[in-house]
Amino acid sequence: MAGTLYLVATPIGNLGDISVRALETLRAVAFIACEDTRHSRVLLDHFGIGGKDLVSLPAFAEGQRAGRILDRIAGGEDCALITDAGSPAISDPGERLVAEALERDLTVVPVPGATALISALSASGLPTGRFHFLGFLPRKGPERRAMLEEVAALSATLVLYESPRRLGETLQDLLEAWGERRGCVARELTKLHEEFVRGSLTELSARYATEEARGEVVVMVEGRTGERRWSEDELRRALEEGLARGEKLKPLSTELARRAGWSGQDVYRLGLSLKR
Repeated sequence: MAGTLYLVATPIGNLGDISVRALETLRAVAFIACEDTRHSRVLLDHFGIGGKDLVSLPAFAEGQRAGRILDRIAGGEDCALITDAGSPAISDPGERLVAEALERDLTVVPVPGATALISALSASGLPTGRFHFLGFLPRKGPERRAMLEEVAALSATLVLYESPRRLGETLQDLLEAWGERRGCVARELTKLHEEFVRGSLTELSARYATEEARGEVVVMVEGRTGERRWSEDELRRALEEGLARGEKLKPLSTELARRAGWSGQDVYRLGLSLKR
């Protein structure tokens, strides 16, 4: 009889957030697949879970190592998958492993717990009825621009993860792509120095242009709030009127993007074509 793959959520900072069920599962399984065995061993030692067979499953090698893990499960062993923090397969290793497990008709069971995006969103002050999770944005280039433009017209709150080193640059990109909106930056969730910084994208971008955030970061931005998306003719007229008044194209584009439901980059490009 085949075993079961358990997806066990682990704390994102505060070890007190681990569930009783998570601990019971980690103690009961035959082996544990870990994003980083060294990191996971510290967690397991803290809770007195020793003598376990730990198998490394980093994101960069998930495709190569998933098969061997699934072979063991198919052979009757139960396995728990844990990542360094939070819920497996959510911007962490596990997506490929789960997909291949299901292709092989193996049982996959989630053991829920902490996840940064839900913790951050619940306390952000932004609408929570609908949200769209972007994970980590592509770092640069056309793929990054395409993703930002793809979601620019959504009315759902937008949530993404970001490196503290790239936070300032990303907030500026969000402002240019989506126009002025309310936002929230959450960092060090559940830890001693947990912090929520709320404000407009202009305010947040200015702050983190000079201040480097520390710790893991979640960025949340309200969805588009305009009544409807302007037509290109309406946008063109507004640009022509603003430029005729002597307004500079970049701030004008940002403001019109917010009102028109267009991405800031598209508005800016249209404005450039009018100035030629």
